[in-house]
Amino acid sequence: MITDINELDLNKTYSYADYLTWQFQEKLELIKKKNIKMRHAPRTNNQRITRKLKGFMIYAFKNHSCELFIAPFDVRLLDKKKSALDKEIHTVVQPDLCVICDEAKIDERGGIGAPYLVIEILSPGNSNNEMKYKFDLYQEAGVLEYWIVNPGDKTFFIYVLKDNQFIGMHPLIEEDTIQSKLFPQLDFKLESIFN
Repeated sequence: MITDINELDLNKTYSYADYLTWQFQEKLELIKKKNIKMRHAPRTNNQRITRKLKGFMIYAFKNHSCELFIAPFDVRLLDKKKSALDKEIHTVVQPDLCVICDEAKIDERGGIGAPYLVIEILSPGNSNNEMKYKFDLYQEAGVLEYWIVNPGDKTFFIYVLKDNQFIGMHPLIEEDTIQSKLFPQLDFKLESIFN
């Protein structure tokens, strides 16, 4: 059992079984066995955006079988060639918000497998993580729709999975209205998120 984050060997590969034994306060994401990324507390503006998105999403999904989850919430992404055994899961992420529509993908420890919709909010220091590593992970895992929110320049980027590849929609700016391709009831003006 590891009780101090400094005891982690960053050259070692880890699985979800290892992740479950870690007993320290810091929040981590396990990316492809060995890339461990810190999750710092979100900035105030990110918290506001998350809260507003949560409000729109709760309303949009109130009479829907899909469920909204908010970080911290572990999502175990499965390698398509491996089983769902803890020792064979090598990626655990904590999306800012995610929607899961299949009860079989939810257990007492979080989500298992690709959510239908994932939303990540950029903050200084995690932009590379969201824009590159997680983009590739979510695409590979089969997330059907991925939103990247950039509070700094008040933009939204929507990617929809088609033929196992994310297709980018036209970037949205503050005066635009967003509408999910997957969930048409999820639509709102972006200015209501950024102001």
